[in-house]
Amino acid sequence: MTDAIGVILFVGVIAYAVFGGADFGAGFWDLTAGGAERGSTPRSLIDRSIGPVWEANHTWLIYCLVVLWTGFPPAFAAITTTLYIPLGLAALGIVLRGSGFAFRKVTLRTAQQRLTGVIFAVSSVLTPFCFGGIAGAVASGRVPSAGGGAPLSSWLNPTGVLGGVLAVVVCAYLAAVFLSSAATHPYLDEALHLYFRRRALAAGIAVGIVCLAGVFVLHVDAPRLFHQLSTRGLALLVVSAAAGLAALATLKARRARLPRSLASLAVATVIAGWGVAQYPYLLGTHLSLTQAAAPDSTLWVLVAVACTAAALIAPSLAALYVLHERDRLTSSA
Repeated sequence: MTDAIGVILFVGVIAYAVFGGADFGAGFWDLTAGGAERGSTPRSLIDRSIGPVWEANHTWLIYCLVVLWTGFPPAFAAITTTLYIPLGLAALGIVLRGSGFAFRKVTLRTAQQRLTGVIFAVSSVLTPFCFGGIAGAVASGRVPSAGGGAPLSSWLNPTGVLGGVLAVVVCAYLAAVFLSSAATHPYLDEALHLYFRRRALAAGIAVGIVCLAGVFVLHVDAPRLFHQLSTRGLALLVVSAAAGLAALATLKARRARLPRSLASLAVATVIAGWGVAQYPYLLGTHLSLTQAAAPDSTLWVLVAVACTAAALIAPSLAALYVLHERDRLTSSA
């Protein structure tokens, strides 16, 4: 039962990394699109692509927090009392990002649009960096079981910074693939498809460089994680690399669904590799799932609630994404 709850938790982490990651990455490309005139066309596609779904994607974050809090309360307490700075910054980033995205659509003055646009874009980079830093802190075992760890050095360290940078470039890669695929619709021109395809290729190269540098960082700074990734999690990392490269290769075929599916698989498998490498510990090197688990009665209730939520929410989210894919929704913030 404990392992089942761990799988349920990680399913939510993977879903948020894929769907939320593509949204955050869109903000990165918004930030780098250029001035008001030069960046108007890519920003229009970004608004059209994420407008109807950006709020729904954060459902997965709430899901993860509830499962962690209910199923593994000691781990939740340890993480929140140690990593409260990046958690607070991430929460602030989500709020500012949503506010900036919403107000940019209704403001009329150019100066106000620029301000809200910058808030949206910068928050879209800050938030995944903080989440990546949190993942690095947990994976490298810098969160004490009793909580109350070092508020800065627990995540501002080589593995934490690696996690933050990797999260930003992976989100940028995901978003560029998604946006390049979205630009294959007949009402958009070829230039926009090529614009985001070039950026997807650049982001893919950046991901590869960061991952290569990460091998040396983990070997020195997180030896257990390095060893487990190079043995138990190696197959998943190979699948991730192959899927990521295939996604970039299939962008030329102008098939909207295949590149997105492959890019999503690449991100999902690398997150799964982290989970497999960390097992059976919740905090990287200590506090196992069994040690942190709530009583069996609570876990059974949590399973029932998770199954009920899946039956009710998953079809709704699927319908939202399908309607959005078929352009049946009006983009609004």
